[in-house]
Amino acid sequence: MKRKEDARMITGMGTYTDDIKFPDMMYAAFLRSPYAHARIRSVKTEKAKELPGVVEVLTGNDLKDKMSPIPTAWNLPNADLKHTPYYSIAFDKARYVGDPVAVVVARSPYIARDAIELIDVDYEILAAVSNQEDAVKEGSPRLYEGIENNVALNWKFAGGDESVFDQADVIIKERLRNQRLQPSAMETRSAIAKYEQGKDETTIWMTSQNPHVHRYLFSSVLGIPENKLRVISPDVGGAFGSKIACYGPEVVLIYLSRKLKAPVKWTEDRRENYLSTTHGRDHVHYVEMAAKKDGTILGVRVKVYSNLGGWISTVAPGVATVLSVLMYSAQYKMQAVQCEVIGVLTNTMAVDAYRGAGRPEATFIVERMVDNLARKLEMDPAELRRKNYIKKEEFPFATVTGTLYDSGDYHTALEKALDLIDYRKQVAENKKLRKEGKLVGTGIGSYVEMSGAGPSKIVRATGYGLGLWESATVRVHPTGKVSVLTGGHPHGQGEDTTFAQLVSDELQAPYEDIELVHGDTAIIPFGMGTYASRTTPIAGGAIALACRKVLKKATVIAAHMLNTTPDNIVYDNGEFYSEGNPTEKRKLSDIAYSAYGAGFDQLPEGMEPGLEETTFYDPENFVFPFGTHVCNVEIDPETFQVKIKRYVAVDDCGPQLNPMIVEGQIHGGIVQGLAQALYEESIYDESGNLITASLADYAVPTAVEVPRFETASTFTPSPHNPIGAKGVGEAGTIAAAPALVNAVIDALSEYGISNIDMPLKPENIWKAVRAAKS
Repeated sequence: MKRKEDARMITGMGTYTDDIKFPDMMYAAFLRSPYAHARIRSVKTEKAKELPGVVEVLTGNDLKDKMSPIPTAWNLPNADLKHTPYYSIAFDKARYVGDPVAVVVARSPYIARDAIELIDVDYEILAAVSNQEDAVKEGSPRLYEGIENNVALNWKFAGGDESVFDQADVIIKERLRNQRLQPSAMETRSAIAKYEQGKDETTIWMTSQNPHVHRYLFSSVLGIPENKLRVISPDVGGAFGSKIACYGPEVVLIYLSRKLKAPVKWTEDRRENYLSTTHGRDHVHYVEMAAKKDGTILGVRVKVYSNLGGWISTVAPGVATVLSVLMYSAQYKMQAVQCEVIGVLTNTMAVDAYRGAGRPEATFIVERMVDNLARKLEMDPAELRRKNYIKKEEFPFATVTGTLYDSGDYHTALEKALDLIDYRKQVAENKKLRKEGKLVGTGIGSYVEMSGAGPSKIVRATGYGLGLWESATVRVHPTGKVSVLTGGHPHGQGEDTTFAQLVSDELQAPYEDIELVHGDTAIIPFGMGTYASRTTPIAGGAIALACRKVLKKATVIAAHMLNTTPDNIVYDNGEFYSEGNPTEKRKLSDIAYSAYGAGFDQLPEGMEPGLEETTFYDPENFVFPFGTHVCNVEIDPETFQVKIKRYVAVDDCGPQLNPMIVEGQIHGGIVQGLAQALYEESIYDESGNLITASLADYAVPTAVEVPRFETASTFTPSPHNPIGAKGVGEAGTIAAAPALVNAVIDALSEYGISNIDMPLKPENIWKAVRAAKS
């Protein structure tokens, strides 16, 4: 089956924000600070205003009273959370390279960019700090008055029996780092704001993963009623979490359009994207794992230094805390989990959700420690996992972190992956090749992921500002064609296809007759968007429930038309008939035509016309996909280049609506996980300059670097949503990095190396080997 999206995407018929044009459209450009930390003494704009074609020039001082600071959406309780005033344009201090200090509006984008060069800013350059462990030290540069040692949150968690750490036979310790990453979506951020004076309404077209949430935040910041704001997110060319957050430039565009009574567009270039769109990861973990000498894992204790960047972004407080720590028990029957998360402000771009958002970080540290424990106890890493996994018959399983795992079969996924790679033979082969001087290794990365965000009663209890239910409207038109309105918003996941298949199955309607509508707050019911592997289980769940409500009404109408009762109606292959008279049938299109008023006698007494239903679905719990990835590597002993020889992935996301799309998501996720393990790292120098501010400097892997993947699945439905699905968008990313790093550490086992910080570039491996030899 071909994807519905592909024809227009492949032929260039998609519509992205920057494709949209209006008569008399103006263009914005932002002057950004070249310094990571500087007091803004003055901003002189006269020369810029004199440039022909320039319409407006505004500074932070011009705007600070016109709009509120942008809030964080996650007010984490019991975290001593210090709120940072994030203004759309800085007026007192620049706190990272790229912080906006002025905006120009001109009649062409080129004039706007020329004009920002004419703005004269008098900066008082201040000392900067980009590393979170340095930022908490006494005497480090302070970003905000009143926030001591730059610590913006301190959150502690204790679950289970802490005495197990005293009873343990073995406690291993390691410092593990999830380096900072830069989301590299094909499409950078872009927005156009257009004010309609007669209606006093503003529409903003923008690259958004969650249009309704953006409208809610814009309304709050600008003091504009929500019904006077419309957010349209057309085709979006990828996001990976970076288009969840609320940013200053989009807020400023809305203000400018209303002020100038004209459409205003802004599209960032790649350098601007890397400087000023949220980054991901950047956690330093100090980890202890306690165990018995027979290999029973007792618990983990973790201290995390989380780099928040220059301010606390939209969902940032939850990433290193709730989304990560609740998964520290992973697939294992641990008896205790303890953690302290220290969120630190630095002179860098803000850090927020990035594909997996907390779950990859948790899985990485646990899976790395499991391998280190196996090595300490001289056990096979696969056997250690088998011994400690939660068993299939123990589900639903309540973990010591307070999560309730829905369903799982971790042993089967592990065995399937090991069989695919012929694990026993591979381990024996590794030993043989090492005797010949080759550096070869095999690594396992198992995971379980809390996804399907999520149950409102749980997320609200953690301080999140909104519930995370999802909406769906299913409308059967008089012709029998079907429109599906969803609060989810695809940006590469193939939801036009998967949801059409879901509706086709639910309504027994032709796949080609189904259309998905999304991304417009004026058309679709309030929805929460696409992220956190939530769209299939939550948005899909809402769609399924709406379909079932449609069929329930259609069944009543069919019964009326066939002179019988609803409980006698059979619906099969798109046709209704009575059990007592299977020859007289009505198609769904017949029912729909009658529902829209072919005659009053066509509807039961008192029934409203139309065949359309809306559902707001709030799940009772999260869903928990899982899997095991296994990687074989060989390291060149002279260049220390890592070559992936084989990569096997077995994932379980429950029932698969479209196996092809599931495999595509797994492939993409694996690439991003391997990219973190081997190539990508966001680097700031001592002055706070972003060194990796272009695709020439930031090493995104190409098809040349990507190995062939061997994939397989197991199928364990979730009881937590109407369709049993678990979500798959982040799975590959979560498992890949620990599988690869474990393989590399295994290959270097003769040197006694227990850790090398990612990315495992040749120079980093060489340094580790040299240190081990010395």
